Amino acid sequence: MQGQGKLLIIGFGPGAMEHITKRALEALQESEVIIGYNTYVDLIRPLLKGQAIVRTGMTEEVSRAQEAVRQAEMGKIVAVISSGDAGVYGMAGLVYEVLMEQGWKPDTGVAVEVIPGVSAIQSCASLLGAPVMHDACTISLSDHLTPWETIIRRVEAAASADFVIALYNPRSGRRTRQIVETQEMILRYRDPQTPVGLVKSAYRERQDVVMTTLEDMLNHDIGMLTTVIIGNSSTMMYEGLMVTPRGYQRKYTLNTAEQSLRPHERLRTEAEPWSLGAREARAAASGEAAGESAASDASAAQPQAEPALRGASTGAGTAPQGQPPAGAGAAAAMPAASPAGSAGTAVLAVERPAFAAAEAAPRTVAEAPRAGAAALAAEALTRLAAGGALASESASRWLDAAAPSHTASAPQAATATAVRTAPEPGRKAPLFEVGVSPGVGNKKFTAAQMALLAQCASEDGELEYTPEHQIILRVPTFEPESLVEELRAANFIVVPIGDVIKVKACDFCNMEKDDAVPMANHLQAVIGGLGAPKETSVALNGCGMACYGAVLEDIGIVYRKGAYDLFLGGKKFGRNAHPAQPVAEGIPGDQIGGIVERIVADYKEKGHPNERFHKFFKRVGVIQGFRHVDAPVTVEVNPICGD
Repeated sequence: MQGQGKLLIIGFGPGAMEHITKRALEALQESEVIIGYNTYVDLIRPLLKGQAIVRTGMTEEVSRAQEAVRQAEMGKIVAVISSGDAGVYGMAGLVYEVLMEQGWKPDTGVAVEVIPGVSAIQSCASLLGAPVMHDACTISLSDHLTPWETIIRRVEAAASADFVIALYNPRSGRRTRQIVETQEMILRYRDPQTPVGLVKSAYRERQDVVMTTLEDMLNHDIGMLTTVIIGNSSTMMYEGLMVTPRGYQRKYTLNTAEQSLRPHERLRTEAEPWSLGAREARAAASGEAAGESAASDASAAQPQAEPALRGASTGAGTAPQGQPPAGAGAAAAMPAASPAGSAGTAVLAVERPAFAAAEAAPRTVAEAPRAGAAALAAEALTRLAAGGALASESASRWLDAAAPSHTASAPQAATATAVRTAPEPGRKAPLFEVGVSPGVGNKKFTAAQMALLAQCASEDGELEYTPEHQIILRVPTFEPESLVEELRAANFIVVPIGDVIKVKACDFCNMEKDDAVPMANHLQAVIGGLGAPKETSVALNGCGMACYGAVLEDIGIVYRKGAYDLFLGGKKFGRNAHPAQPVAEGIPGDQIGGIVERIVADYKEKGHPNERFHKFFKRVGVIQGFRHVDAPVTVEVNPICGD
């Protein structure tokens, strides 16, 4: 029986009321509960009539989906809203994933309806002209949930295949390099003057439309609310509009009413020489002609082929081991002397039935299209040699000649590997990004270390200093492993950038209070750089002053009176910023490391993608026996003067 509750997953389009579909409006009115991102709730608020509202911030999609399912299972009609189309980077897929995790069945569980909306690629295209008239794709540049290597591979595939490309989520305050690398990749395949349209907040109050080029696009404002549409090789600019031809000019005359092709002629194969059907017809005709030519050649060559055939046949069966069989010398001469068709046909025809052992030999030459007579004869002689039909000297010569293509020696194999992995000529090296520091507590770089960083960055890279006393090195390279080895040889701590565990520490009062330094080094060695659902800071302070602010971090550790105090779930930024919760005091030194390692392991295993540690702590309630307590509500103070 169908459950009483219902999930309405609604795409409400770009945001303007006139672009919301009739069914989406009806679904909003049906709903008892509205669940959505803060901005989206504000956009549709004029359409609501007293429904309960559950609104959350960015990166809280999972909690929205879980709450929607929970409310629907309680029997309520729940609307989950997305801008654009809910099935295009929206909430539809995530809601289904949450349902699947719970074993939901369509015939017995809550009802689900996905209501389509106008997606950004469509709404933005309408403001630009007609840029998506031919094959197109959408690619999100957000690497919060998808590895960047996967995204840039898709960008390259789309660029090389000449798709019109719509980029979603192109840039944010923290993600600035992705759009740069994307432009660099597409420029390998597209003209720098390829038309590009930038549309921000389509059909909303702050709508902004910019026409530019692939080469110049980064000189304009691009943010999270921008959709970037990049034309293909035929896209053109006309009177401030971006137009991609569909291809009608190949078959139709656009400036006259009279068409050269009548309606019944327009879908014929001969009217579409570029089509697959026309290609197959040409190939068939070419194959027939080639077959007639080959038959003619074979007939003319038959008198020359028969002696070779007879010689190979008699030699194969009667020659004593180690001696040349009759006709072997003639066969060996065939690559240079035989006319096309005779050597390949004669030798292969006798070789296959005579030697079963030779069947294991590779057939790449014989099966290659349009193989020449010399290549076919060479492979046939190699198989004869492998089967023992040639004299030892001749066999050695042919087997040695074939060795590189069958079993290469170790040096040869290494050389081949090097050739395969070498960068293609003209190919740009991918950007490699890594964090370096002179130590967990050491904040002092030596002159030699700074010189090495400058050398590694060279003119093509960059160095960025961060508040964590860490330098981010960004440099294009084909050999990131060698670079990391060189940095570590200079006594740098080298860690990945992104959603990883970052171990930080104070400078231990210029190393005068260094009792906790071994613990800081231990944590760096064990958990530093580990992947995490979201970037997570584990900070250690070497005394009770905690002047380095460990108590504000995700996981804070303070060394005091010979033991360690532990703090969990700090939030350093935002209107509701708060310190971490003190969960334990006086933890012995031989226990604190293990406790922190287990907390990190729990977070890695149970945290949702993109879920910050303080939200994870609140959601699960208890980590390693430490219970979450809500932070006190911040009291708003009205200043007496000033602002």
